[in-house]
Amino acid sequence: MDIIYEKAVPTDLDELCSVIKRAVEKMDSMGIFQWDEVYPDRATLQDDIEKGQMYVGRAGGRIAVMFVLNMQYDESYNHAAWKAPDVPYRVLHRFCVDPDFQGCGVGGKALDHIEKLLSEQGIHAVRIDAFSKNPYALKMYEKHGYTVAGTVDFRMGLFMLMEKYFCCLLYTSPSPRD
Repeated sequence: MDIIYEKAVPTDLDELCSVIKRAVEKMDSMGIFQWDEVYPDRATLQDDIEKGQMYVGRAGGRIAVMFVLNMQYDESYNHAAWKAPDVPYRVLHRFCVDPDFQGCGVGGKALDHIEKLLSEQGIHAVRIDAFSKNPYALKMYEKHGYTVAGTVDFRMGLFMLMEKYFCCLLYTSPSPRD
């Protein structure tokens, strides 16, 4: 499946809200009460778009995955045992795969894209808080090399502070042969 990544634009807002709504319904049906009508809400998504921090991955013209990259984090991040505390990093927020695209590798492809994008910008690590009662997300992050650096209690429960350090990854395009 080909996925085209780009920054979200204001006309994406309704579709982003629909993806979140359906993802919340699916998580709720599985007993994963991570998100609700309070978070993430329309105003938060709109703010993400306006700040140029929301990215979408499209497959077949539809938003298959969405995520935010920025430097905003809760104060509790300061108490985590980060592997690479002093390297340039970004925080991943509101990572969501449309339920119609779940189970076919879209999340993993998006994480690979995020690493490539950040590496090209000279960023060497990505951090995230992952809901401790979402085994599917935790498994995906662990499979992609994320490690736990601490925990934090948020409104919905315990979250794992996770990090992936990728300083040594080099992304280059193939060079033509002589």
